[in-house]
Amino acid sequence: MGLTRQYLRYEPAAVFGLVASARAAVAFVALRGERGRYVAVPACEHVFVWDTRKGEKVLILKGLKQEVSCLCPSPDGLHLAIGYEDGAIRVFNLLSGESTITFNGHRAAVTALQYDHLGGRLVSGSKDTEVIVWDVINESGLYRLRGHKDVITQVLFLKEKNLLVTCAKDTLVKWWDLDTQHCFKTLVGHRAEIWGMALLSKEKRLITGSGDSELRVWDLTYIQEEQDPDEPESKKSKGSSSPGAEEKTKEDETLELDEHPEERIVKCSKVGSIMREGRDRVVTLGTDQMGKFLACHGTDAVLEVFSVLSEEEVQKKLEKKMKKVRKKAKQNSEEEPERSVELSLQEEIHRVTNVKASSKIKSFDLILSPKGELKMVLLLQNNVIELYNLDLSAQVPQAVRVSRITIGGHRSDVRTLAFSSDNIAILSAAAESVKIWNRSTLQCIRTMECEYALCSLFVPGDRQVIVGTKTGKLQLYDLASGSLIESLDAHDGAVWSIALSPDQHGFVTGGADKCVKFWEFELVKDESSVQKRLSMKRVRILQLDEDVLCVRYSPNQKLLAVSLLDCTVKVFYVDTLKFFLSLYGHKLPVLCMDICYDGTLIATGSADRNVKIWGLDFGDCHRSLFAHDDSVMYLQFVPKSHLFFTAGKDSKIKQWDADKFEHIQTLEGHHQEVWCLALSPNGDYVVSASHDKSLRLWERTREPLILEEEREMQREAEYEESVAKEEQPVVAGERQGETGLAGKKTIETIKAAERIMEAIELYREEMAKLKEHNAICKAAGKEVPFPVNPILRAYGNITPSVYVLEVFKKVKSSELEESLLVLPFSYVPDLLRLFNEYIQLGSDVELLCRALLFLLKIHFGQITSNQMLVTVIENLKKTTISRVSEARDVLGFNMAGLQFLKREIEAKDEVTFFADATERFEEKKRKRKKKEKMVLALL
Repeated sequence: MGLTRQYLRYEPAAVFGLVASARAAVAFVALRGERGRYVAVPACEHVFVWDTRKGEKVLILKGLKQEVSCLCPSPDGLHLAIGYEDGAIRVFNLLSGESTITFNGHRAAVTALQYDHLGGRLVSGSKDTEVIVWDVINESGLYRLRGHKDVITQVLFLKEKNLLVTCAKDTLVKWWDLDTQHCFKTLVGHRAEIWGMALLSKEKRLITGSGDSELRVWDLTYIQEEQDPDEPESKKSKGSSSPGAEEKTKEDETLELDEHPEERIVKCSKVGSIMREGRDRVVTLGTDQMGKFLACHGTDAVLEVFSVLSEEEVQKKLEKKMKKVRKKAKQNSEEEPERSVELSLQEEIHRVTNVKASSKIKSFDLILSPKGELKMVLLLQNNVIELYNLDLSAQVPQAVRVSRITIGGHRSDVRTLAFSSDNIAILSAAAESVKIWNRSTLQCIRTMECEYALCSLFVPGDRQVIVGTKTGKLQLYDLASGSLIESLDAHDGAVWSIALSPDQHGFVTGGADKCVKFWEFELVKDESSVQKRLSMKRVRILQLDEDVLCVRYSPNQKLLAVSLLDCTVKVFYVDTLKFFLSLYGHKLPVLCMDICYDGTLIATGSADRNVKIWGLDFGDCHRSLFAHDDSVMYLQFVPKSHLFFTAGKDSKIKQWDADKFEHIQTLEGHHQEVWCLALSPNGDYVVSASHDKSLRLWERTREPLILEEEREMQREAEYEESVAKEEQPVVAGERQGETGLAGKKTIETIKAAERIMEAIELYREEMAKLKEHNAICKAAGKEVPFPVNPILRAYGNITPSVYVLEVFKKVKSSELEESLLVLPFSYVPDLLRLFNEYIQLGSDVELLCRALLFLLKIHFGQITSNQMLVTVIENLKKTTISRVSEARDVLGFNMAGLQFLKREIEAKDEVTFFADATERFEEKKRKRKKKEKMVLALL
């Protein structure tokens, strides 16, 4: 059976009009050997890297579908870790712009990311209240830490100790010992959610920001275990007084330790508070890399910057203070003061300045430049990035704005879009400006200031545009000069809709003043210039009983459809303005509508989430479709067809067939409400605007779209989504306590397990065939050719056991444990025998040992009770120990060699450095002598 109706697929072509999303934080990145010049910002599902000096986009790190929720650059500056809305983390290489590692462990959006000081480990916190530590080098998860009861807001590694500090909205700060993977201390001194924290003064001080105007400061004292070795003895002596104390259980010991938590590892004592000027909650709290400067901001437009004194500076200040006290005592002829002089917290952490941004701040980042300037980048709520410099050498440091990236987008949501008649230019208008974009290059070619725009159109000829505003004005702009030619008070309320007449001689507007007004274009002579200019003249008014929300002409210009606030659509004759039809049936007002090219159908989209298709001959409703999960905001027919697009507040754009009443495809990409869309006159392009500040361009491809396949793909996507939401498999013998496995079950882990199972099945079949073949050869007394499996031939005639290893090596490192967890036990014995064979050959020892130990851990009971596997385990024990020790020896030798080379290079560099210094000194000496000779000659 042939295809009855062929549809063509629309694919996403580009995202533009977006400088930065306010969802995640901004971060300085090192690119092309420069720090403090390039910044990485979230941009819906992508991450843009901007050059702040030139105001250009230099790199796009492309995401998949989910929105970016968190960013963290690595210490070496070569990588950027990005957390997404679905809980995935991807690590991108900044040199190539490619994603190198993917971690899947969280079940909700990633809210905090932090590298350790070497960049080998990455810790992530999420909305699912869990913290996961990842091994970046091995590309795998280490463990999951549970304990918080609300969204994690900040995670910090300690450089010196193997400790982790986390804070969350549950008002708690938790300290984790990563050696034993447990929480050994909980800080409970907060009354509201903790939104941020930072470590200062070489990690001897912790500062937290909460829901009030206080920044709480805690002193940290690290307790060395060797300081008090007699402590356990004293505890023993305390316990020996009671009978049966010798048989003390481990549980009792842990209880005793928990009674005095401050005596273990770290001691926290509150020093005081620093008062912020803002009265609202802390949104972001952070320091520069050196920890010399601290900055924070609330929900307003002010960034407060503080300076943190180093130990040397504190000592100098103390000495100064002590001198003053002594001098005073001498003057008053008092004795030498015995009391010690102390610095107040406000003196140690003092305010430097306040930076006032042009709009509300969403996040910031600091970097101290080698010149001694503090560079601050601010990501603002209104789609703007601002860079400030703070000159610290000045007597009163003042922040100076160095650059501002704005040209790439609007400050507020785009409420109207229009295509030019040649399909090249796109008009977008928001509350503050009208922008004209080139569709092919996606560059903004004109920006014109306007009032709050609600509707727009290109005047025939594409040289002028008309914008209808919220205040009831019609504004006419000239594109060549980018100036406002004329502004008319058209309506007493908002101009909700504008439609060009099919004869292109005029247009019609509908407003909140219950009027439909007809306008014609005319050429008028200006007093200032000789040439005539375009103007608008009102010719007729149609007065109605309700506010007008939308107006549309029929293509033959005989009928005019008007949508009213009373949930109906009235159709009038254009020539006489007599009433023709009333289309009623929607439960809420019709927000958008359109009439198809032949004038037979009208489609209406309403706030009741339905789209109704009506016949324009009798006004009968052909079909009502449940279109979106929220209000239908915009509707437009594809030119020369009965297909139409709808945009909804559910962030989706959908294509429908008005003849067959079928849903054709969904264009997913926007992350928030879609306000409007526009189709190009040739129907090849769709442009849409959303509350996420992005404009998206969709292009019609030549690829046919088959509805059955579309439905099948939708079902598969739903199944994959349900797999991620399933209960995670339980590991035998593991308590569901503070720690757990880092990974999670996903469709990828299930597919990886299936591939391993298929490889083992093939191995079993081939071994059975080989046994059978050997028996035939023995019976025949001659060599019979053995048929090679086509899969093994495709891999280059490898053996079945090598094929299993190849499949096993292709499993992503981050998904290995979860894939083995899904693998049924019936496949494990074969896998263990193959592991023994591989390890003996010495191939991929590290990977195989990791998999072996995990399998032994999860199937310990079944493996030990199986007599057949005793010899396999014994052999594995011998081979594994010998091979691992060999690998360790090789590694140790290589490390020693590298260290030797490092010392050699360092020694050579020192010699060169001194040689250079001597040469420069000699050169200076020669110049000085020459100068002296010249002076003497002159004298």
